[in-house]
Amino acid sequence: MLLCLTANHRNASLDILERLSVGAPTATRALVDDELFVSGAVVLATCNRFEAYLDIDEPLTGGEAVAVESVVEAMAAASDVSVDLLRASVAVHQGADAAAHLFAVTSGLESMVVGEDEISGQVRRALDAARADGMTSSELERLFQKATHTSRGVRNRTQLRGAHRSLVRLALELASSRIADWAAARVVLVGTGRYASRTVDALRARGAGDIHVFSPSGRAPAFATQHGLIPVSDFAAAAAEADVVITCTADAVVHADAFVPGHRVLVIDLGLPRNVDPAVGAVEAVELLDLETIRLHAPLQEFSAHADARAIVGDAATEFHADRLAGPAISALRGDVLKIVDDEIARARSRGAGDDVEAALRHLAGVLLHQPSVRIRELAVEGRIDEARSALELLHGLSIDTPGVADAEDDDDLWASA
Repeated sequence: MLLCLTANHRNASLDILERLSVGAPTATRALVDDELFVSGAVVLATCNRFEAYLDIDEPLTGGEAVAVESVVEAMAAASDVSVDLLRASVAVHQGADAAAHLFAVTSGLESMVVGEDEISGQVRRALDAARADGMTSSELERLFQKATHTSRGVRNRTQLRGAHRSLVRLALELASSRIADWAAARVVLVGTGRYASRTVDALRARGAGDIHVFSPSGRAPAFATQHGLIPVSDFAAAAAEADVVITCTADAVVHADAFVPGHRVLVIDLGLPRNVDPAVGAVEAVELLDLETIRLHAPLQEFSAHADARAIVGDAATEFHADRLAGPAISALRGDVLKIVDDEIARARSRGAGDDVEAALRHLAGVLLHQPSVRIRELAVEGRIDEARSALELLHGLSIDTPGVADAEDDDDLWASA
């Protein structure tokens, strides 16, 4: 059974997201290592969402509810959040609904900025990290590969294609009401990672040229050379002359004492966990634009996705779920036919037949299996997989294993928050 727990900009506070991003990955690692019912997990943590996708072994009816509670309790303990608060801040999806949610997330339809560029890459990196840690399963691999394929379809077939939207660009749009001329503004960037690179691109697209970079880990000189920036080693001194400070790093928290009271500066915090102490916003002449503020000021139209993009995601989720339902039936049919073919090949070889005969028989088997396999998938999409199973039992004497009840039906969320 696929299970997804999601906390995002719509249903959880920034504080909850921050705690989950720090503690919950450890909890999922422990669940995979120690709990019998979790066979795989992929964690996606970005600046405005936390998601855990789990492959659950669910042998008993109703076992999904036990699995959900166990996962929530583990994540709550690891994140120092009460179980009740976490339950109120997390939506739970299972089976086909979990797949539909991931496909929408990967396509940028659930982002603070609909159609954002970064999310599909973040999803791929989440899967890569889970692979490196040995935490994926065949079902999760199939799920995430389908998500990537769906994301490409949305971008290639809808008006979201080429929109080049991102949280960075939204933040800079909001900041433009404070910055009269980006070309004349001195910017200090804190961070040297992938998101910092995108921030540099977005700044230059707005005309910013006087960009300095600071890194508490000492990577500023190399990053500056790569991107044509000015490295700084003293953040407080750089901030005292900056018009804008943008933070996007996992290595530092900027405190109020780094700023000079009375010096007008706009501080944009894009980090999660937060990179800037909220007290910075109380320093005289310093204005703080953090993720919470960005979320409150995001244009309402950014929350509505294109109908055709939603349709693509819905079709992909239906196909994914249908493939899972159709899989056992198709495998049983293939196994039955290929056993007959293997017997015929052995008989033919005993009579002196060569490789050409074997190749011809295997090709014929593939041709004969193609149409029934397509039809079984079509019946699964139409919700008629039981007819396919009955036909295979009647015609071939095959008994088909049925996927768990929780995955075989279009269930609503176990529980979800608004």
